[in-house]
Amino acid sequence: MMDSRHLVDPELLAALDVAPNFELSEAMLPMLREMEFPAPPPVEDGVVITNRVIPGPADAPDLRVVIYTPPGLAPNAPVLLHIHGGGYVIGSPEVMGSYARAYAVAAECIVVSTSYRLSPETYWPGPVEDVYAALLWTHANAVSLGGDPTRLAIGGESAGGGLTAALALWSRDHGGPKLCFQLLVYPMLDDRPPADSYAGQYVWTRPNSVYGWSAFLGQPAGTDAVPAKAVPARVADLAGLPPAYIATGALDLFVEENIEYARRLIAIGVPTELRVVPGAWHGFNGFVPDAAISKSFNADIHRALKAAFDRAASAATPAN
Repeated sequence: MMDSRHLVDPELLAALDVAPNFELSEAMLPMLREMEFPAPPPVEDGVVITNRVIPGPADAPDLRVVIYTPPGLAPNAPVLLHIHGGGYVIGSPEVMGSYARAYAVAAECIVVSTSYRLSPETYWPGPVEDVYAALLWTHANAVSLGGDPTRLAIGGESAGGGLTAALALWSRDHGGPKLCFQLLVYPMLDDRPPADSYAGQYVWTRPNSVYGWSAFLGQPAGTDAVPAKAVPARVADLAGLPPAYIATGALDLFVEENIEYARRLIAIGVPTELRVVPGAWHGFNGFVPDAAISKSFNADIHRALKAAFDRAASAATPAN
């Protein structure tokens, strides 16, 4: 690992001294899952938050969803199914609530943020089956929520971005609802992270990624025995997927796999936008939201999401 501190954006440097620095292990998981993450400051944005329990896959536990509805929402609003991050082994919809809430307000959409069974207790395809069950429920209930099932997008961050990519593939292969967009924010797409790079020195490291992937796969990551369908980057055929937006940092462990996935989507004819931010490490926009680089990053994600919904609305409107 090459030291990358000299490449870090100046506004993000101070945060490195307080950012999490740990190596995931089976012994650490209970502690990490029980940690009380600091709640975001109160926001007077008028967003209505509703908690629901919905059916999971057949013979599997029910799922929890948190629904965010912004004020003044027009009828037949677009809908985003949001999938939280956490390396496939930790996390909950509430932990990523500030992201979901911001999507609802900025893109003028309903956000349904779902839980899923964590690994290693549940390994592939269990978590993907969970988010697919949430997608089917969201599509079936979009109208009752005030939404438009023809303007349905999926999105998430980190492992949530990886599950978003996996869900797009799973839905395509299982005849699921038509999706207008997939929002992939520094997504975890490949179980074979680079061994020598400036990327991945901070927050989410190569050992943590290998642990998370191995837990998710139910077997050691990075081997030829891994089922190709379990890992988006290993799937040979990316045709027929919804338009994508991929955003990542140049110092994020996932930067190379994110760039490569975008390249492959573009090559197969999937409309794809890629943003790589210099000086940014994994999750920087959540740790340092007031930095100029974070504000720009978040604003562009919100722009891309709203633009995707607007394009879907235009495509559904008959020409005069």
